[in-house]
Amino acid sequence: MAGTLGDMGNREDLLAGAVRCLYTKGYARTTARDIAAASDVSLAAIGYHYRSKEALLNAALIQAIGEWGAELEHALAAETDPIAEPLEQFEATWERILASFDTHRQLWAATFEVFAQIDRAPEVRQFLADALQQGRLGLASLFQHIDAGADVRSAWVVGSFYQALLTGVLAQWLADPEHAPSGHDLAEALRTILAAVTPVTPVGARATAARGGPVVAEG
Repeated sequence: MAGTLGDMGNREDLLAGAVRCLYTKGYARTTARDIAAASDVSLAAIGYHYRSKEALLNAALIQAIGEWGAELEHALAAETDPIAEPLEQFEATWERILASFDTHRQLWAATFEVFAQIDRAPEVRQFLADALQQGRLGLASLFQHIDAGADVRSAWVVGSFYQALLTGVLAQWLADPEHAPSGHDLAEALRTILAAVTPVTPVGARATAARGGPVVAEG
């Protein structure tokens, strides 16, 4: 029993040490010895518990991103004005996300480092595919409160949109933070897009509809 508890403790210590290494050294530069030193666990324990350094770092990356999501969700729940207009809420949400990039810069840099491994390691490609799917559903829940258990299609579609937006903004922020879009910029862009794709009802038709009469298309 004591041995089992010790094994579990070593496994958790290795995971915590790997998360610390992601923040201090990144994905590609972290060695197995770095993780062993950060977790104060033997080098051999990595193979025993996780089979490889890469598998351990992948698990650490998933945990770190999950912790970021929980932290962000808590912050948004505390700071978002429930009576604000939807676009105002969108802007406030993205301002909060952008603020979190500073404290998690190494984590996000590490996620991009992983993409460089996909052509050499099929297991990394599968890890990324699984992580992206998990991320889509999580983002749909975080931003639009869509429960994947109740509506998996909507969760996938909406989550894919936010995943694309998040990844694109992250790439710009990592490469050129001075010119990366702000939350206000993103809200302004969305407002412009919505105006372009939303049909404009003629003034006369709006007035007729307001009186309860039939709407007749003009022209």
